[in-house]
Amino acid sequence: MERHQIAIYLAAIAAGGLLGWAAPDASPGLEHAINPVLAALLFVTFLQVPAAELVRSLRAGRFLGAALAVNFLVVPLVVAAMFPVLPDDQALRLGVLLVLLCPCVDYVIVFSGLAGARNQQLLAATPLLLVAQMLLLPLFLLAFLGSGLADVVDAGPFLEAFTFLIVVPLALAWTVQAWAARRPRGQAVMAVAGTTMVPLMVATLVTVVASQVPKLDDNLADIARLVPFYVLFLLVMAFAGLAVARLFRLDVPAGRAIVFTGATRNSLVVLPLALALPDHLAVAAVAVVTQTLVEVVGMVVYVRAVPRLLPV
Repeated sequence: MERHQIAIYLAAIAAGGLLGWAAPDASPGLEHAINPVLAALLFVTFLQVPAAELVRSLRAGRFLGAALAVNFLVVPLVVAAMFPVLPDDQALRLGVLLVLLCPCVDYVIVFSGLAGARNQQLLAATPLLLVAQMLLLPLFLLAFLGSGLADVVDAGPFLEAFTFLIVVPLALAWTVQAWAARRPRGQAVMAVAGTTMVPLMVATLVTVVASQVPKLDDNLADIARLVPFYVLFLLVMAFAGLAVARLFRLDVPAGRAIVFTGATRNSLVVLPLALALPDHLAVAAVAVVTQTLVEVVGMVVYVRAVPRLLPV
């Protein structure tokens, strides 16, 4: 499964689309399943990051500085340049902001590794990137949408997502790591959990796509207008990430990791935030999922293109 992850993920998206089309009545139930399956996926992701490795990652000053700079300085500037020409619809704009302003923390590890990036260093920085995006996202939204943001966005879902998707999985992962350090049974649990990464990603993609496909019927034309912006973002961030990697004088594997973290977005984690928006903004969630569909295809291109952009 690990050797054929790209094909498996593309098949999962196709299966989710088919399920959503064939059984639209299942959409509400699938939406309720998103958070649990995503929490399980992030738990397994965090399980691969030893607490000591996280501390060491904080000492990797240049790499960490580059990761923070590309995600929280360069990306907002790119989004700001795109923002005035986005479709003039509040829900669509909010969906685009939610998804593009948050760096990916799950399958970016897989795709960057396939391109020869130093993905373990990126994996170790994952908890910090998650915390930083949850703290900065409200500020970014306020900067883009102004004071009217409070009328449409409730802080509750942000706190709930932060607790359920970050704090709880991270605490459980470190608890299991401590158990494994003392008990053989804990080591066995970690070994078994490590084999579930691909199946959990498949379950997450199927659940997310199938839950949102039925909503496309009335919004297909509006959503289609976002696709060129998502493609443009991937194109611009390939070269922006390269510039940041060179600015911080990173070696090739670390530089490739920076290109990937700048380009891949956290659509799976921000989707619960979009789903918690008022009904008149429901299309924001579809805008988030659309970015996932564009990005997965884009990652297939990135896996081949980034090694050429940053050759050894």
